[in-house]
Amino acid sequence: MAVLTAGRREHGPPVRGAARDTPLAIKRRRLFWPFVAPSLTFLAVFYIGPLLFGIWTSLHKWDGYSAMEWNGLGSYRTLVDDPFFRTSMLNTFKILVFVGVAVFVLAFALTMVLREMAGRRFVRAVIFFPHIVNAMVFGVLAGFLFNPGGLVNSALSWLGVDDPPKWLGSDNVFLLIMATMVCTSTGFYVAILMAAVDNIPAYLYEDAELAGAGAFRKFWHITLPLSWDVVTVCAVLWTISSVKVFELVLVFGGTFTTSGPPIETWTSALYIYRNAFTGDHIPQFGVVCAAGITNLVLVAVFTALLRRLMRRDPVEF
Repeated sequence: MAVLTAGRREHGPPVRGAARDTPLAIKRRRLFWPFVAPSLTFLAVFYIGPLLFGIWTSLHKWDGYSAMEWNGLGSYRTLVDDPFFRTSMLNTFKILVFVGVAVFVLAFALTMVLREMAGRRFVRAVIFFPHIVNAMVFGVLAGFLFNPGGLVNSALSWLGVDDPPKWLGSDNVFLLIMATMVCTSTGFYVAILMAAVDNIPAYLYEDAELAGAGAFRKFWHITLPLSWDVVTVCAVLWTISSVKVFELVLVFGGTFTTSGPPIETWTSALYIYRNAFTGDHIPQFGVVCAAGITNLVLVAVFTALLRRLMRRDPVEF
């Protein structure tokens, strides 16, 4: 009995921390900072540093030339009272919600159609292609199609419509921008979702068909649960990208007017640009930085809430 006990002590579990002293562990610890330091330096110089400077600037009045003047939260109060900022935030929220819902509904529908389609790789590439096209192309295309003498109005006149809508007017151009975003963004999320759906075993769908499940039931009980992690990532990506919409609005609204995009089309990113770099008035970098910090906080809050609402136990197969 004494011998067995001694054997257990001799061949028992190693002392905690002993694995850290192996030659391989020592080499890994030595290589940690040489590998991590460049990334941390890049992050500190180009992200953390500008962020801290932006926060500091948002608490001051500054035109970029004279000395900074302490303003506290005055810049944030200016944003609350600015109708242009409220309009830009409302438009950003419309893009986040309405365009996002349309994009994901179409992406899910196309994913289910393409799952069993012959030549789906080619179709997936065709759908993805608009996402990589420069926004200037869509601005030129919009002018060709929707100008008063463009192709769309010509077709409507041929059909007997005497007073076609002013597609590029301030009342309609933002709807046109949102429709363009749906067309250009859907393919990107279809490609990501299809990568997840391709990994789902085919026998699960075969069993569902034998049980009499239709297309919607197969999507709801098989496709969506087994690709939920990817759907969550797509939702976070859309939340981040929707707040940064800039060039499409600038091209659509600024190509056809000399004064730039109309106020009705401004997003939060365009608000920052127009108040900082257009030269129409003296820059107020305190207000601009306050708008940027507000956007950052909203993205962080929306992302955290979204991840919490979409959190669920993983489904294994």
